[in-house]
Amino acid sequence: MLEQVILFTIIMGFLISALLSPVFIPFLRRLKFGQSIREEGPQSHMKKTGTPTMGGIMIIASIVVTTIAMTLKFSEIGLEVYLLLFVTLGYGLLGFLDDYIKVVMKRNLGLTSKQKLLGQVIIAVIFYIFLLQMDLSTALRIPGTDFEFDLGWAYILLILFMLVGGSNAVNLTDGLDGLLSGTAAIAFGAFAILAWNQSQFEVAIFSVAVAGAVLGFLVFNAHPAKVFMGDTGSLALGGAIVAVSILTKLEFLLVIIGGIFVIETLSVIIQVISFKTTGKRVFKMSPLHHHYELSGWSEWRVVTTFWATGLLFAALGIYIEVWL
Repeated sequence: MLEQVILFTIIMGFLISALLSPVFIPFLRRLKFGQSIREEGPQSHMKKTGTPTMGGIMIIASIVVTTIAMTLKFSEIGLEVYLLLFVTLGYGLLGFLDDYIKVVMKRNLGLTSKQKLLGQVIIAVIFYIFLLQMDLSTALRIPGTDFEFDLGWAYILLILFMLVGGSNAVNLTDGLDGLLSGTAAIAFGAFAILAWNQSQFEVAIFSVAVAGAVLGFLVFNAHPAKVFMGDTGSLALGGAIVAVSILTKLEFLLVIIGGIFVIETLSVIIQVISFKTTGKRVFKMSPLHHHYELSGWSEWRVVTTFWATGLLFAALGIYIEVWL
């Protein structure tokens, strides 16, 4: 029964997202919700100017409908599902506001960094308050071992760091056609397997719903992209994967399964530190995917290489948790 639910979940998530796209993309185009390309980015990206953005709305709609429908088919909706949907919708709304300001109000930078940070922190604090109602352990376990240590009250600082840092890391990865859609599908698929292994079936259903939704979106987001997810989608996915890792108590494993997101973020940090301290750049451009583009790789080659690397990271994370 449960295996059928999981199968139908990924199919439903895929179909809703894929079938919404042909209807929603022309609607976004009519509203002139076109992407503005940064002038300091790769010049090859300038031809993407005007491509409809904010497609993350389709992803979020698919996630919410699929998760609720398939969870009800399996059991009653528990607090875990409500929390996962709250974080996804909360960060998605924050991304939507950012996109709206960029696209409609023509302020290319969107929300200010302080405004975005405030929104991210507020959502994280509310998430933590509800975690307290669940009596979720504040202990952290080292993956592949039985060793753990309790953070106590400091656990909220970890949640703040993970949600703010994780959502921004995933957001940074959304820079090439299909890059984030593919890597997110792989990462959520890995967490679905691990949630299933823990018998956290509602979390597994949510994770599969996300994987299905982004795969359906990928049909129209793969190179050459007909639509971008925008911050609406990338911030929602970032918040969601962090929330899944917290509810499954696999906080450390997120660094491995989400290895692509971590590497992309580190490339930006290294670039900034190097330039400010030495005046020299380590990479031709950051995040890292732009470095490979400017090194002569085609966009499709960069994306497929990152997908393959993400798959290896996901497999490593599963191996460490399940078999090590």
